[in-house]
Amino acid sequence: MKKIKQVLRLPLVLLIFSMAVGCPGTGQTTDADEGVAKLRREIILRFTRQGRLTPEVRAKLVTFTTSDQLRSYAQQQDNAYLDRLPVDGRLCMKMLKAVVDIGPRFSGSEGMAKQQDMLERYFAKTGAEVSYQRFKARNPLSKQGVETVDMANMIVRWHPKRTRRILLCAHYDTRPFPDNDPDPNKRRGIFVGANDGGSGVAVLCALAEKMVDFDSDYGVDMVLFDGEELVYNSRRDPFFLGSTHFAREYAATRPTYRYAAGILLDMVADADLQIFQEINSRRMAPEVVQQVWATAKRIGVSELRPNARHEVRDDHLPLNEIAKIPTIDLIDFDYPSPQKRESYWHTTADTVDKCSAISMAHVGWVVWEWLKGLQ
Repeated sequence: MKKIKQVLRLPLVLLIFSMAVGCPGTGQTTDADEGVAKLRREIILRFTRQGRLTPEVRAKLVTFTTSDQLRSYAQQQDNAYLDRLPVDGRLCMKMLKAVVDIGPRFSGSEGMAKQQDMLERYFAKTGAEVSYQRFKARNPLSKQGVETVDMANMIVRWHPKRTRRILLCAHYDTRPFPDNDPDPNKRRGIFVGANDGGSGVAVLCALAEKMVDFDSDYGVDMVLFDGEELVYNSRRDPFFLGSTHFAREYAATRPTYRYAAGILLDMVADADLQIFQEINSRRMAPEVVQQVWATAKRIGVSELRPNARHEVRDDHLPLNEIAKIPTIDLIDFDYPSPQKRESYWHTTADTVDKCSAISMAHVGWVVWEWLKGLQ
C-alpha cells in the first residue's frame, strides 16, 4: 500500500500546483489571471514562512478565482491567527503607526520630544517606572564643533527591587535623512523610519502590557537608546551615542543590580520577516543566541533562521564590549528580502505598509517565552 500511496500523491500535487499557477498549454491567460496566480503564490509563500500554511488553508486558497477573494480570505486568516498569539500584534501595529505619524524623530528634534512625551505616558500607564538618562553630544552640523544636541535614553523599569535584571532595548531615534534612497532627489527628504526606528519600540510597547505580572527572579529594564544614528555623513559622524553612554555609565558606576543578558530589537517588523543569527551576537553572546533560537524553534516561530548571514554594527556592540552585558541583536537586515535587490533601508519607502503585525507579534512572543524560561 505504501508504494500505491506514493504514486497517487504525485498527480494530486500536480493538480494542486496547476490550480495555483495554471497549466501550460491549456489556453491563453489574461493579465487578470496572472495577477491572481501571483497573489496566490505570495500568500502561500508568506503563510509558509510564518509557519501557518496548513493543507486545509492551501486547499482553500487554490479555489479562489479573484484577487478580492484571496485578500479577504488571507485577512480572515490573519485576524484569527492574531487572536491566538500571546503578544498583541494589533497593539504593536497601533503603536508603530502612532510613532510614525509623528514624522521624523531624529535626536534633538521636535518629533523626538513628542515621541518621548507619548511613550512616557504610555509606559507609566502600564505600571512601569520611567526615567531618562540625559547627556549631550556634539552636533554633527556644527562648523565650529562646539554646538551640542540634548540627548536622552529612556529607561523603563519593572520590578526595580530585583537585583538580577534583563535588558531589552531598541533605538527610538530616526536617521535625519533617507540617504540611501535610490532617487538622489529624495536623499534629503522625509524619513519616518517605520521598521528602522519604530518597530523595536512597538514590540517593547506590547511586551510592556505583560510585565507587571512577570513572575520571575529577574527584573526587566527596557531602554530606548537615543542617537543610534545621528549621522549626516557615515564616514565622519559617530554611531551608537545612546548605547555607548549607557554602557559607560553602567561600567563606571557598577550599580547594585546586574544585567544577566540583553536583547536588542532593530528592524523586526518586515512583512517578509527573516531573522538570521547576527555574527557579532554569535561571537559575543553565543549562549543567548542559542537560548533565543531554541525558544523560537520550540514555539514554532520559523522566521528566526538558525544560520548566520550578516555581521551588523549596532547598539549591541557597546553593551557587549564596554558594559560586558551579553546582548544579541535581533535584526532583519534584508529589508524586504534576500531574494530582492531593492532595499527599503534608509529610504523613503521605509513606511508602515511594509510592516506586519504578525512579524512584530512573533518577535515579541519569542522574547516573552525566552524571558519566562530564564532560571
